[in-house]
Amino acid sequence: MIGEAEDGRIALALLERLKPDFVMLDITMPVMDGMTVARRLFDRPQAPAIVFTTAFSQYAVSAFDVAAVDYLLKPIDPSRFAVAVERVRIGLGVNNGKPIDCLWVPNRSDLLRIEITAIERIEAEKDYVRIHVPGRSYLLRETMDGLQDRLPRPDFLRLHRSTIVRRHLMTGVHHEGSGVWSAIMKDGTLQRIGRSYLNDVRAGIIGPD
Repeated sequence: MIGEAEDGRIALALLERLKPDFVMLDITMPVMDGMTVARRLFDRPQAPAIVFTTAFSQYAVSAFDVAAVDYLLKPIDPSRFAVAVERVRIGLGVNNGKPIDCLWVPNRSDLLRIEITAIERIEAEKDYVRIHVPGRSYLLRETMDGLQDRLPRPDFLRLHRSTIVRRHLMTGVHHEGSGVWSAIMKDGTLQRIGRSYLNDVRAGIIGPD
């Protein structure tokens, strides 16, 4: 631990000075609450990973709107804390090369666990990504680059700056003319391939199963 603060305003000042990789925030703090601190951090470049530790369950969905890595309810179980730390390690790229196996996505007042194996396609949507699973889709506040780095690479292909697809659902590529290419998906739809991604896509569809 490199620092602690007794209220939200002091916490922001410390975070600006120390620039930690990881911060734990309570929701209820004097002067400025933890959610406000998190929102201000979210708008900054290279914001730290955030884990909320609180006695209040009703703020969980709001926490994931500011890209919190985890949300722990007090009293904190040590094994649950260990899971949160591992999620931070994964997000920081120190996960010993292990890809994630699930995503937690907000759905109204709930948080749902989405297995990585269920994901068919991911699309950029402003400050969010849309996660497509059979019959449904969910919005998650995340960047395409950040999420791509956490996915199992053999299973997914980046087609475009705004599109990632599951590799085994892609059956080929279609040349539409004038340098425009699209991926042919198993359901018959076409997904546009960005020119800078075309070589990687061609290599990916003949990669190992």
